[in-house]
Amino acid sequence: MKVLVIGANGKVARHFADFIKEDPSIEERAMIRSAEQVSFFEERGIETVLLDLVNNSVAELAEAMKDVDAMIFSAGAGGSGLDKTVLIDLDGAIKAMTAAEQAGVNRFVMVSTFRTGREAMAQKQDLQIYTIAKNYADEWLKNRTKLDWTIVHPGILVDEPGTNQIKVGMGQEINKIPRQDVAQALVSVLHNDNTIKQEFEVLAGNTAVEEAISKL
Repeated sequence: MKVLVIGANGKVARHFADFIKEDPSIEERAMIRSAEQVSFFEERGIETVLLDLVNNSVAELAEAMKDVDAMIFSAGAGGSGLDKTVLIDLDGAIKAMTAAEQAGVNRFVMVSTFRTGREAMAQKQDLQIYTIAKNYADEWLKNRTKLDWTIVHPGILVDEPGTNQIKVGMGQEINKIPRQDVAQALVSVLHNDNTIKQEFEVLAGNTAVEEAISKL
């Protein structure tokens, strides 16, 4: 399976790259914005493509998806301003979905925020625009595409070493999760077709990642 990762230089996606270099069933194509980021992926034998979600067109994104089997959208503005949040987390996500459909890439895995929906949009004052952007990107994916989607809602992301122990589901009390465990969950999502047309929260827990994902 060849997977295009959008936002490949992010912290979660870098852990994903480390996992899949040991996984013979998954081959990554990393979409990055800067030539300075290439070396990390070259060292891991991962192909790269230089594109920008904001400045490149849907057609250019679709061209990068040729011969790809699946997509992971792990891009985000990262607190760089309201305009970038809308352009990347909302419009950029929809551009990626549109390009995937044009390129015939049916499998689309979205890394979202922990909780979306109208109640979350009203409560998260400091992250309100971000939550709104993520919410409507998720809704577009579910209701306005024909893609085989999965939406992953991580808890509070931390840079602690992964434990390979998580819990999954919806409506959980927010807690932390190492970025490394989120990345491992993304690998498991690609291995398990039972995750298609499912969304779930993922937090630190007591169940091995593969077991937790396979039982969704």
